[in-house]
Amino acid sequence: MRMGFAVPQSGPWATPDNMRRVAARAEELGYHELWTFQRLLYPVGHPMGPTYRSAHDPLVTLAYLAGATTSIRLGVAVLNAYVQPAVLGKQLATLQTVSGGRLTAGIGLGWVPEEFEATGTSFAGRGRRGEEFVEVLRKVWGDETVEHQGEFYRIPPSYVDPKPSPPPPVLLGGTAEVALRRAGRLADGWVSSSKEDLSAIGPRIRLVRAAAEEAGRDSDALRFVCRGVTRINEGGGPDRRLLQGTPEQIRSDVAALAGAGVTDVFHDLNFAPDIVSADPKEAMRRAEEALEALAPPA
Repeated sequence: MRMGFAVPQSGPWATPDNMRRVAARAEELGYHELWTFQRLLYPVGHPMGPTYRSAHDPLVTLAYLAGATTSIRLGVAVLNAYVQPAVLGKQLATLQTVSGGRLTAGIGLGWVPEEFEATGTSFAGRGRRGEEFVEVLRKVWGDETVEHQGEFYRIPPSYVDPKPSPPPPVLLGGTAEVALRRAGRLADGWVSSSKEDLSAIGPRIRLVRAAAEEAGRDSDALRFVCRGVTRINEGGGPDRRLLQGTPEQIRSDVAALAGAGVTDVFHDLNFAPDIVSADPKEAMRRAEEALEALAPPA
């Protein structure tokens, strides 16, 4: 099991200094990867909650932290497919290069119609769009001459250089069966959402693996990344949510997730309302305690 940690990205605690402090300490403690997420806008009156009210751009954040770290990997879960993939492909290629090949690119279909409206993209046909999106990314990263004429995207014969070496792995998000099968067919792995029922994650992983095998792919090569909506507290009974409780309970949960087929867990305090709305100093104190308490074995 590989362990990761999400950097401060949402709310008052998401300052540049706090981002660097978490990144540096996570690297010192042996965490495998730093993680970010994307939220372009928060529609007025939407009930999505405080995590999404004020969130920094994930790629700019990772570029900043690439220069503040040396070995820890850098992941985003997820970028939504409402931008042009050729533009995003160039950005991701550059980030992969300047970070020394440490990037993991999570891609999602998106679920906020207003974000599609703001970017001039149709909300309809997102599944087909997402498949073509991944195809374009891989052409941008791998083809000497890039050309694409698809349903959603067009690229005239062009050079799109420099190429990232190696290309960043692509994870796909999603919870519906069709999305899980898409991840198995097309991606280097699957990443769960913040609303995932972690007690039932095993069947989802098996479905992704089955789809990969049906497509003639090696399912053992896939990554299964769990976003942990982690909260350290006094613990609870059998009805508590996984990754919420005492450090001992959370470490036990991580072991159980590994048994269900999860290959990576990252602890994300941005999804704890009492963190993103707390005084920044108090939020960081608790984050540093969590970093220490949940660190991978030396």
